[in-house]
Order: sequence, then structure tokens, then C-alpha cells
Amino acid sequence: MRWRPWLWLAPALILLAVFLVWPVIRTIWISFHSGSIINPTREFVGLENYQELFTNDPAFIKYDLPPWSALFNSALWVGLFTLGVIAFGLLVGVLADKVKYEKTAKAIVFLPLVVSFTAASVVFRLVYSTDPNIGLINAMLGLIGFGPVAFLGEPNLVNFAIIGAGIWVWTALSMTILAASYKALPEETHEAAAVDGASEWQVFWRVSLPQMKGPIIVVAVTMIINALKAVDLVLIMTTGGPGFSSRIVGFTVYWEIFNNNAAGYGSAVAVVLLVMMAPLMWWQMRQIRAAEAR
Repeated sequence: MRWRPWLWLAPALILLAVFLVWPVIRTIWISFHSGSIINPTREFVGLENYQELFTNDPAFIKYDLPPWSALFNSALWVGLFTLGVIAFGLLVGVLADKVKYEKTAKAIVFLPLVVSFTAASVVFRLVYSTDPNIGLINAMLGLIGFGPVAFLGEPNLVNFAIIGAGIWVWTALSMTILAASYKALPEETHEAAAVDGASEWQVFWRVSLPQMKGPIIVVAVTMIINALKAVDLVLIMTTGGPGFSSRIVGFTVYWEIFNNNAAGYGSAVAVVLLVMMAPLMWWQMRQIRAAEAR
């Protein structure tokens, strides 16, 4: 029997269409309608959902800040969360390589990623509690006569508090990738730089870090996507509050569809989220292909 490559490729293309392409098309189609979860395409409204989203919904976009809006909060997450995860992952990954019990240290740092995000959210609600008998941070602040601080109840602090919890959870993945990348670097380049008189910091900053560009880009894009579509931490810690000051785009998709029963409006937010993530995924693929070509 003559070998036909398309026969082997057809099942993969069918699965791709069923589980990836069709849901995207369906979501876009629902976004042009007004309806509920039971009947998402009840009434065709054209671009009304998008018009409402960008002009009349202060929870999604607000031009006179504060209070904060989902779009602004997502930008805050993309910046602080991504930089924090990379910085702490790089710090722990490099420092752990220089201690005696490297595997034990890395295993301890990796533990938060093993814990479910729901459990981590509950833990951090307790950590941030205003009661010094429960909240670890306020108990520590009380020792220096400061506080208590309502980290999850103050609009100007709540996003930083949740981002801190996100960094705690995701640093483990960053550390694993960046530590493996650091250990794979050729030792000869480090030795040559040291012979030339470079300090340990200069060797890391000017020799090691540039060679880790590829893995850092992978971690950065992954964390940006996680920041945009995060739901669990916000939902359990604050449900988007106080008010709507801690909403982000991913949480808004969930909230509009499952809490407000607005399938069309929530789908419009999901389409906006897709448009925000697509260039990042395309850029990541380009970087990976460029790295493979080298």
C-alpha cells in the first residue's frame, strides 16, 4: 500500500479544528449576540457588546483613574508579575547553584507550584488578614508598631498584594527553567572572563545573562499570558474587589459569563483577551524558531 502522509495528518487536523479552531470561532460568534449561558445566541446585537465594553464599562476600562479597571490592572500584572517572577526565579536559580544542598533548596522553592492555586489563594487571604493573630504580615508589622494594613481591602494596595501571591506561586517554574539554563552554560566562557579580570557580578551580567536570552523570553511570554488570563487568585482572594479595583481581563471573562450570566458580553471580553495574547504567542514562536536556527 502506498504511503500517504495526509492520512496520518488528517486525525491531527480534525482534533485541532474541534478543540482549538471551532471554540475560537464560536466565541467570536457569541460575542456578537446578547444571551445567557443556556441560550448564548438569543439576540444578534452586532458590535454593541464591544461598544459597551470600551465606552461604558468602568470595570473594564476607565480613563480617569483611580479606581482601577481590568485593563489597567492587567497592564500592572504584565509588568510587575512578569518581572518579579523572572527576577526571583533567576536569583534563586543562580544562588541555589552555589549552596551545598542545592537540590533541597530547589525542592523547597518548588513546593508552591505543587500546591493548588485555590489552596494558595486561601493561604494568602490568611497571610494578608488585618487581624495580627491570623495575618502573618500584620503580625510582623505589629512588632515595629505599624499597622494593621488592609492589604485586600485597600484599592491602592490590593493589586500589589495579589501580584505578590502570584509571584510566590510561579517563581518555582521560573527557577526550574532558568536554573537548568544557567547550569547548561559553557564553563569556558566564565573562566575566560574571570581570567580577563571580570568580577563574579560582571561575569553573570555580561556573559551568563546574554546567553540565557532564549529561556528568559520563554518564561516572560508564559508569565505574561498567565497574567492576562489569571482567574483563581483574584476570584478567591477578592472576587475583583473592593469594588472592581482588582479585576483583570481573565477574571472579567469568568465573572461576566458565570456570575452575571452575560455570555455575549463575556465572550466579547474573551475575544479582546485573545487579541491581546495572539501577538505574544506569535512573537514567542518566532523567538523559538530563531533560537533553533542558531
